[in-house]
Parts: sequence; structure tokens; C-alpha cells
Amino acid sequence: MNRKRVIMGWVKIVVGLLIFSLGVHLTIRANLGLAPWDCLGMGISFQTPLNYGLSMTMTSLIILFIDILINEKIGFGTIIDALLTGNAVQLFNDMDPFPQTTGTLAGILIIIAGLALMAIGQCIYMSSAQCCGPRDALLVGLGKHLSRFPIGAVQIMLWGTALLIGWLLGGPVGIGTLVSTFGSGIVMQIIFAFIRFEPRSIEHHGAIDTLKALCHG
Repeated sequence: MNRKRVIMGWVKIVVGLLIFSLGVHLTIRANLGLAPWDCLGMGISFQTPLNYGLSMTMTSLIILFIDILINEKIGFGTIIDALLTGNAVQLFNDMDPFPQTTGTLAGILIIIAGLALMAIGQCIYMSSAQCCGPRDALLVGLGKHLSRFPIGAVQIMLWGTALLIGWLLGGPVGIGTLVSTFGSGIVMQIIFAFIRFEPRSIEHHGAIDTLKALCHG
């Protein structure tokens, strides 16, 4: 990794996360219930002076700290994700660039479109090879510490905890929650297969390695 690749990687991260954030905005705008982490962020915003974006940023920074404590590799992708994504979604929520839609079917189609954009955004920012977001790092870290459980079970426990807390705080839960939770993996797999992207083949570089590459040109 050289300096040019590092800088281009940062551009990919920002572009990818903006596309991802637009996708999250669509899943929220469908108004049929939110995915677990978004439900948590929205619930926090209902109970505090923070808006959704700042609630998600605060949550991401707390998770980032936990990732460090459990010795997960942290890269600039992780850091930028923690700082940018929630606020970018809030920006799209404030701009609200799409016309209002009504009806359950239209809402589900909007959620699916949002999930597709999220998958495309993931592909772009993950291809920077500068590590994934805080929540993905937490899932991997917990999976290592709970090795007797399948990673899918760990994900369900993690998502279930986020969803329960979000719901208790007043976050919206509905059919959109089910579509987002169970459809995200399916849509992601379809998008990744279509563009022939294999995230497991990427060798990620931590923040320290990236800084070394910058210093040495």
C-alpha cells in the first residue's frame, strides 16, 4: 500500500458510505419499521436531545471503543464509518429528496431499493481494504470470543439486543424491521454476486499500517 492507494482508499470509503447512508435513509423513509441498529439510534434520539445522526455517531463511537478493547483490527474505514455514516443519514433525512409514497407494498419496495444501495456502498468502501465499520468489527470480535456459537447465532443475539433496547426506547418496529433484518443478507449476496465482489478475499490494513504507508510514500 502506497500513499496514492491510501488516499484513493479514503475517497472510496467516503463515496461508499454516502451511498450506504442514502440506502439507510430509504429504509427509514419507508416508515414501516426500522432495522435493529437504526431502531436503536432512533430510540435514543426520542429519549435524548440528540438527533438520529448524533445518536448513531455516539453509538458507533462506543462500539468502536469496545472493538479496541477486544483487540479487533481498526482501520480508517472503521473510524470514518463511525464519524460519517449516522450524520450522512441525518443529512438525507433532513433533505428528504424523494417524493412521499404511501402503502405497504411501495414501502417494502423502497426498503429493498435501500438495501441494494447499502450493498453497493458496502462494496465500494470495503474495497478500500481499510477495515469495516464498528458494528461489523464488533460482530467478528464477539464471534471470536463466543466461538462455541455459530456466527449467525451471534449476529442474531447482537441484533436482537440492539432491537430490544431500541424498541424499549420507542424506536419504530414493524414489517419493515423484518424485511430489513432478514432481507439485507439476501440483497447483499445478490448484489455482490452480480458485480463479482468477494469481501472475504480482501486483506484489510489497520490504521497504523495505513499511517506507515503515508509516512513512507
